[in-house]
Amino acid sequence: MTEYDRSAHLKAIHAKRKANTYKKVDEVIKRLIRINEKINFNSVSNEAGVAKATLYNNRDLRDRIELLRQQQSQVSTPKQIKLEMTQNNKDALIASLKRKNQKLEEENKQLKEQLKIAYGDVYKKL
Repeated sequence: MTEYDRSAHLKAIHAKRKANTYKKVDEVIKRLIRINEKINFNSVSNEAGVAKATLYNNRDLRDRIELLRQQQSQVSTPKQIKLEMTQNNKDALIASLKRKNQKLEEENKQLKEQLKIAYGDVYKKL
């Protein structure tokens, strides 16, 4: 009868569990990238069903998540771009509206003058 090697069996179980964890985390990261969601330790941990401590303690996973998180922070989100555009264009928009308002006021003044002349012509004909 062969002897049962408990430590080898435990090492095999541990290696299998580690491979499953890598696979789950990898799939979650790919999915988060595909749907353009934020990648951080919380989101990956929740989606993959692994403890955050596992992600922090595993150097490969930690480095990958930190790199992706850093890359995402450098890319502006559509909301940030819209906010920046709004703030940058606010002064230009105000100036444009002031010019438009001034033009309309001048046009209104000219039309009132034309109306006075037209009323004068009508009054003379009476």
